[in-house]
Amino acid sequence: MDKIGRYGFMAEPFHCDFSGRLFMGHLGNHMLNAADFHSTDRGFGMKRLMGMGRSWVLSRLAIEMTEMPQQYTRFNVETWVESAMRYFTSRNFAVVVAQEDPLTPLAPSSPTKILGYGRSIWAMIDTTTRQPTDIFSIDDGAINNWIEKDKPCPIDKGGRVRMSDQAELVREIDTYYNDVDINGHINSVKYIEHVLDLWPIDWYREHAIRRFEIAYVAEAHAGDHLAFYSEQTADQEFCVRICKSVGNASEHCSKDNDIEVARSKVKFQ
Repeated sequence: MDKIGRYGFMAEPFHCDFSGRLFMGHLGNHMLNAADFHSTDRGFGMKRLMGMGRSWVLSRLAIEMTEMPQQYTRFNVETWVESAMRYFTSRNFAVVVAQEDPLTPLAPSSPTKILGYGRSIWAMIDTTTRQPTDIFSIDDGAINNWIEKDKPCPIDKGGRVRMSDQAELVREIDTYYNDVDINGHINSVKYIEHVLDLWPIDWYREHAIRRFEIAYVAEAHAGDHLAFYSEQTADQEFCVRICKSVGNASEHCSKDNDIEVARSKVKFQ
């Protein structure tokens, strides 16, 4: 089996925005599905791990696109493990279409066009303690057999999203059933959707998302009250801090009464 997994998807019309291009959240979801397909095929997928009291959780995700797939476009998400350490592993993605006709399935011999790349960091946790656990304890470190170091992923790995104390509270929301994933916490993609909803639709009529990155700091759960603090850090670049309130979920978040759960950076063009 190849170290690189290739999985076909389509930009379904109801997964596209008003411009007819795939929502960033749905693209992120396809990447996470590709990651699960790849790891499952190679013996360290989510279903097997959960039977062992383990699970993968996403720690960081960065997506950088030159072009988003248009509706009905058939594309492949390629994914591979770039490196593995005791508690974290890095996984990359490439979004690929047929160069001549993006509406057709991508044949092995087709000339291809790359629409963008993704980088991610994952941790393996103990589902009881919710603490990181040793990745190499699974099948004597078999994940090392699937590391692919030679395939390029020419986008920035990203780093800590730096924000000042001047970030402005721009929105507060409650969380519900549809926000929660199989790990019992707020779904990684839901954070992406909530962040991108901070800009009005008129903004997106004139701006495209060039790069989106998010780092997950702590878990939030159904019923938690989330606050979003935003700060413009460069031309067409914004950083967002997401916090959950401490205590009663109906309480408003404040800088003195919240726990940071994620940070995000969005670059537009």
